[in-house]
Amino acid sequence: MTHISLRPVGAHDHAAWRTLWQAYLHFYQTELADEIYQSTWQRLLDPGEPTHSALAWVDGKAVGLVNFIYHRTNWSIQNTCYLQDLYVDSEQRGLGIGRQLIEHVYATAKAADCMRVHWLTHETNATAISLYEQVADRPGFIQFRKAL
Repeated sequence: MTHISLRPVGAHDHAAWRTLWQAYLHFYQTELADEIYQSTWQRLLDPGEPTHSALAWVDGKAVGLVNFIYHRTNWSIQNTCYLQDLYVDSEQRGLGIGRQLIEHVYATAKAADCMRVHWLTHETNATAISLYEQVADRPGFIQFRKAL
């Protein structure tokens, strides 16, 4: 059985976090400017920011990442938590790492008094959807957006 450990990112985790986040963005065929990487990383390290990240480790190697953001909602006094990015290295899939990262966000958000965790995935991401249907409700809402 593989031992998986999870922990919030720290300043010393930059290279591991960036490698996984780049792989995640590549999966979604997306590229970002270096200034966005730097800004996001600084926000993740700033305790005054509502954005957080954790890494999953196997044998001293970071193999999974989750980035999440606490935010207000008009439907509750409590904040809610948006699980924005979830990625597990392709060679480590099927070990339960994605589920553990989601459970980490649930526990962290609950400890921060959030009322809910929510996220999106692409409709073609069947593997992820299969997991998500086991660990969360699928409310049926459709996302609309417009770039500004």
